[in-house]
Amino acid sequence: MTEAATGRIVIDLFTTLDGVAQSPGAPDEDTSGGFRFGGWQASFDDEMVGEQVLAYVDRMDALLLGRRTYDIFAAYWPKHNDHPVGRTFDAAPKYVATRNPDLSPAWRKTTRIGDDLAAEVRAIRDRHRETHVVGSVDLAHTLIAERLFDELCLWVYPIVLGEGRTVLPAGTMPTNLRLIEPPKSGNAGAVQLRYELATTTSF
Repeated sequence: MTEAATGRIVIDLFTTLDGVAQSPGAPDEDTSGGFRFGGWQASFDDEMVGEQVLAYVDRMDALLLGRRTYDIFAAYWPKHNDHPVGRTFDAAPKYVATRNPDLSPAWRKTTRIGDDLAAEVRAIRDRHRETHVVGSVDLAHTLIAERLFDELCLWVYPIVLGEGRTVLPAGTMPTNLRLIEPPKSGNAGAVQLRYELATTTSF
């Protein structure tokens, strides 16, 4: 683990075999950089992923999101309280990492952070049992670079895109990770990998 703390920061990302985590859910989710393959996850119906995502949602008691992901979630999930994900997301405290002080959140229990991200994330970790970072690739990059996470959970799909923003971009600091448990595999070929920061490093 990263350091003694009362809670955990868990990063959850859907990714391709070549590490692309951009816009898995919908064509217009994130077209930055001219990304052409938005919604690449839609053709995979993997029971393991569905079961594990619900298990993770059941464990979380706070959400930490980047601004783009927050706006997408805020437009969708408050209208779907009949779904367990919608109920949990709506009830949970939500923290939005953005430097824009003009954020006027319409979604209840939303707090803006970002003026001192590292200190604010540490405070969130101490305040909640398990805070999940869902999607939010740019925020995930920052948390990984600053070693401000306790678990990195990747759902890796058997597809190669060759472009798009990746989980670990070029220039990422060399870091040793430890596999928490054996990988889980699903009926559509997806694999769940759960990592934490290693206690020793080879760098």
